[in-house]
Amino acid sequence: MIKRYPTKKIYVGNVPIGGDAPIPVQSMTYSKTSDVQATVEQIKRLHFAGADIVRVAVPNKEAATALKSIKEQVSLPIVADIHFHYKLALIAAEVVDCIRINPGNIGDKKRVEEVVKACKERNLPIRIGVNCGSLEKEFENKYGQTAQGMIASADYNIKYLEDLGFTDIKVSLKASDVQRTVEAYRGLRPMNNYPFHLGVTEAGTQFHSTIKSSIALGSLLLDGIGDTLRVSMTGELEKEIEVGRAILKDAGLVKEGLNIISCPTCGRIEADLVSAVAQVEERTKHIKTPLNVSVMGCVVNAIGEAKSADVAIAYGKGSGLIIKKGETIAKLPTDKLLDRFLQEVEEEAKNK
Repeated sequence: MIKRYPTKKIYVGNVPIGGDAPIPVQSMTYSKTSDVQATVEQIKRLHFAGADIVRVAVPNKEAATALKSIKEQVSLPIVADIHFHYKLALIAAEVVDCIRINPGNIGDKKRVEEVVKACKERNLPIRIGVNCGSLEKEFENKYGQTAQGMIASADYNIKYLEDLGFTDIKVSLKASDVQRTVEAYRGLRPMNNYPFHLGVTEAGTQFHSTIKSSIALGSLLLDGIGDTLRVSMTGELEKEIEVGRAILKDAGLVKEGLNIISCPTCGRIEADLVSAVAQVEERTKHIKTPLNVSVMGCVVNAIGEAKSADVAIAYGKGSGLIIKKGETIAKLPTDKLLDRFLQEVEEEAKNK
């Protein structure tokens, strides 16, 4: 079992972050927030996809004033993403559940103090969002755009909020590459006990983001680091949630749904394994019970894998086996195998 780093628990709306709370998966809308209808539609899509929290950009007054109407139409907690204009944070703080500020571009201390005051009045947490590409000049001049620069910026701003008597804090340290991202989170972690929001920023398309995020977030989660996360993709709302939840599941931090074990395709397979696995994924995606299921294209590894699977299917030449808990329960023609296998999976999920 992964031993998570002990952190302070805060709340974004009704969603706990840190401590012993489950790790929430977040995303961000890409609509213009001033377009209330489009933003509400995207938030509802994310809710249906399984998001726990959503962030929206607040680049201007039109976006800030639209937040009240948006909030009235959705149930997900909303984080207002503020850059440069602190007064927008003051407007947003009246209705949202969390304020994210980038200390590198929010302005002088008096502006930060105003944001802190507004958040205190409504018991809102603040996310200190440090990005490698927009560090304060003092830290970039000293360290460059490095993990050390991000750590120094985050530590400085954490202590500044603490000096103002504010401790409902979460922290992110994002770079556009895996190495700096991981180094920054690992370096800051022993220095405080605030919850960390994990993510690789500007990670690119679905393909590249999935790889970068899986390496970076997976590495950190296996270290016990991380209390909430976002997989950043270029315009892929539902996929962000899907990949984020898969990372948590495969890191062993979420016990929900099927763990599908399927063999790599090779010259030994005796059936259309690609199609079979695709059907298993599609026809079992509603199952929330944690199960290990095995879909194997031949008998070479099938028996061994089946020993640790709740339900397994092993294709042979013209026929195959259905195996439960290591015991063969049926030998059937190939065209009968998949339906029987899925039937056994459904029954196992109900009875477990």
